Amino acid sequence: MKKILFILLTIFMGASMAADAKKLVIYYSRADENYDVGTIAKGNTEIIAEMIAAKTGAKLLKVEPVKEYPKAYDECIAVAKKELAADARPEFKPVNINPEEYDEIYVGYPVWWGEMPMPMFTFFEKYNLKGKTIHPFVTHEGSGLSGVARLKKVTGANVTPGLAIYGHVAQNERAKAEKDLDKWLK
Repeated sequence: MKKILFILLTIFMGASMAADAKKLVIYYSRADENYDVGTIAKGNTEIIAEMIAAKTGAKLLKVEPVKEYPKAYDECIAVAKKELAADARPEFKPVNINPEEYDEIYVGYPVWWGEMPMPMFTFFEKYNLKGKTIHPFVTHEGSGLSGVARLKKVTGANVTPGLAIYGHVAQNERAKAEKDLDKWLK
């Protein structure tokens, strides 16, 4: 009987702790002119980030570079390519949430040249996320789930299998994006 009570108590405590885990969605997203979707008011990654927050109860934290990227797509990717080649660390605007205080973190970004946008590296190098659980999600137009290996290296976190959603699906086929997201969240 004691063994059964111990097992039940362990299960209950584990479920209670999982329910009490502090969750956060950290993301970078860019509106303006985007590949395959034209000029948009809300970035593809931001759409998915908001869906995740609504479904998980997580708080949202948007990483915003101090110096904005050009609005035109070709100019933006030229800057992104130079930053990647230089392994640049563009500054980001101050945030009012400390990600170190969260247990479970969803990290989202558009894939640029097979990598996270460089302001994300600046962000993750500022905070200690070792031992945290990170669930990566990306929007892309053909690169798939790129940049995750470096995400694990830069954060030292436990990185789970990620989710890759085409940007044009996030923007124009939200029911499909939500279906893929629901499958991933399970």
